[in-house]
Amino acid sequence: MQSLSKLIVAGVLLSSAFAYAADDARQTKVGDAQARVTTDWTYEKFKRAFAESGRKINVSETSFNEVQERKAAALKEIEVYLTERLGKIDPVVMRAFAEIPREYFHYHYADKYAFVNVAYEEKAKPWAIGYGSALSDYLGQAYMTQLAKPTSESVVLEIGTGSGFQISLLSRIVKKAYSIEIIEPLGNGVAKIFKPLHYDNVQTRVGDGYFGWPEVRDGFDIIMVTCAAQFVPPALFKQLKPGGRLVIPIGQPFKKGQVLYVYTKDQEGKIHSRKDVGVYFIPMTGAMEKEGT
Repeated sequence: MQSLSKLIVAGVLLSSAFAYAADDARQTKVGDAQARVTTDWTYEKFKRAFAESGRKINVSETSFNEVQERKAAALKEIEVYLTERLGKIDPVVMRAFAEIPREYFHYHYADKYAFVNVAYEEKAKPWAIGYGSALSDYLGQAYMTQLAKPTSESVVLEIGTGSGFQISLLSRIVKKAYSIEIIEPLGNGVAKIFKPLHYDNVQTRVGDGYFGWPEVRDGFDIIMVTCAAQFVPPALFKQLKPGGRLVIPIGQPFKKGQVLYVYTKDQEGKIHSRKDVGVYFIPMTGAMEKEGT
């Protein structure tokens, strides 16, 4: 990811919640790419996908099955969490989360080992995946996904690929998903995990997310930043489409007081901002470090 690590501390969410004005039509407006569900996700398919991604795994079928049994409880916890904080569950987000095999993303890229057995842990928390990076907790990831309001027509940019889970989650909903990772060995490793799952609408690259992805000339309906920035990089505002949403944590590196902001751009190009909740993220690196000093 763009940050050295991405950690969403679910417990620091502010007590205020708001009603999420989701369009009911979104319950059925899901593209063909999102029609697949992982009801046929088996131990053999899991091992094959892992091997095709160039990663090694040593997980027994018993451990794999135990992980599957815990998934239902995690999904229920997400439902409760989103309802308490956003007033309503977006069924499209829940369907996407149910589809994705989170255990597939539990891998330490620096030390080259899988830690599948702690997927869907009872108390959601971030997990180290090497090179100073982390797989964020699943409650925070579900929260940010619903906050971004993705649709089947959205084109999304994520700043900070990390484990690849967040962009995969978005990809099950949106038309096209892009993600930038600044840590080269991590970005190169994670780039191989999408094809075995047939997540063909995901495109990643190694680079500095401060500058966005200007080659996508039409811009983005959603930009999600998974690291704390001291301010919004100007390129991200420029690449946000009219009517688009930018979700980004703003605050000082390694300090309390960071806040998740939601920026929107109206049809005239004017930017509007709203504070959402208190969070804690490891900082954005690269050009942000230089510009923010």
